[in-house]
Amino acid sequence: MSQAALAGLVMVVVIVITLALGFPIGLSIGTGSALAIMVILPADRAMITAGMKMFTGANSFSLLAIPFFVLAGNLMNSGGIAKRLIGCAQILAHRLPGSLAQTNIVANMLFGAISGSGVAAASAMGSILGPMEKEDGYSNEYSAAVNIASGPTGMMIPPSNIDIVYTTVASGVSVAAMFMAGYIPGIMWGVGCMIVAGYQAKKRGYVSKQHMTGKEVVKTLWEGIPSLLMIVIVIGGILKGVFTATEGSAIAVVYALVLSLIYKNLKISMLPKLLLDSVKTTAVIEFLVCVSSIMSFVMSYAKIPQMISSGILGISKSPIVILLIMNVILLLVGTFMDPTPAVLIFTPIFLPIVQTFGMNAVHPGMMMVMNLCVGTLTPPVGAILFAGCRVGNVSIEQVIKTLLPYFLVVIICLMFVTFVPALSLAIPQALGLC
Repeated sequence: MSQAALAGLVMVVVIVITLALGFPIGLSIGTGSALAIMVILPADRAMITAGMKMFTGANSFSLLAIPFFVLAGNLMNSGGIAKRLIGCAQILAHRLPGSLAQTNIVANMLFGAISGSGVAAASAMGSILGPMEKEDGYSNEYSAAVNIASGPTGMMIPPSNIDIVYTTVASGVSVAAMFMAGYIPGIMWGVGCMIVAGYQAKKRGYVSKQHMTGKEVVKTLWEGIPSLLMIVIVIGGILKGVFTATEGSAIAVVYALVLSLIYKNLKISMLPKLLLDSVKTTAVIEFLVCVSSIMSFVMSYAKIPQMISSGILGISKSPIVILLIMNVILLLVGTFMDPTPAVLIFTPIFLPIVQTFGMNAVHPGMMMVMNLCVGTLTPPVGAILFAGCRVGNVSIEQVIKTLLPYFLVVIICLMFVTFVPALSLAIPQALGLC
């Protein structure tokens, strides 16, 4: 066996064993990759190389946007902005069947359009709207299922942290292009959830008991406009070239902080905890980026991407079949791996394949993000599933049956995004971003 093949085998075996033993994904990747590098190089040089690769992986200006967007989301959640976004969502959804559930979906989309975090959106909206839905007679599993199913829209509608991670691996793809590509797929996902929630609400007899008067609509909209303006300022500034995505994330933090203080929902004494929570979340993401950089080095040395590419292309030359295979692999990977390491690992493998038949790099990026968003809803890793169950006071067993129709609709949306490139490319191409 060649040295390259042995390094690849060591890495894969160690990662599989450590995952089976319950190691965190980052530690598994780091351990497997570090041991594999020691097969390639002497121990002292291996450690130096591993350290250099970790530094190089994290040394990206684009990645600086992630801690700021995480902090902005935490400030929104604690500063009263989330409640005002719910009010705006209620204006759009209050006449629909299961109005509070529909409000939850729209609010998740709006919250995600500012924070970029599906888990933060599901946690914030579930904790606020859950008690209101229970008071209106909605069952816990129905409310939780709606909140969980619509949570990933926050990872697709810009700004999106996972989009930023993708651009660090896919050379030549701008953050702005990926951001704009997420609008149509993210809205499709949300509208699909609204259709299912409305059907289930009619079946269960969840009819709205109150309607907003014109005066209430005007008052709610007036209170919510400053919160909604954050979307316009951040995304508009990035598109106009006034600032970069990283600078826009810092502006989002300042805007959220000032607005929270104006609303008087945030106290200065709360800031240390919010900062610490943001640091913890960011540290997890950055650590995954670092260890995945070592893994990428080993994979490149062992020629694993080329072997997988040859294997897939050996099965079929048809783009349709290849894209279906990629979807199946990503859906399976998403069930046990967080989106961040999955994007870092599989982008170098899949991107060269799809580029052989002329796909724009933005399209497979959005397809990959959407696939991995599905994984956030599935055990054993599904972060949004666990967060939604926690705030909804239900077990996974209780909610999974109610979630099944949402999975069907989401997979249909995924197929459209996979095989209709215009759904991802129309907006960024119209803006001259790709």
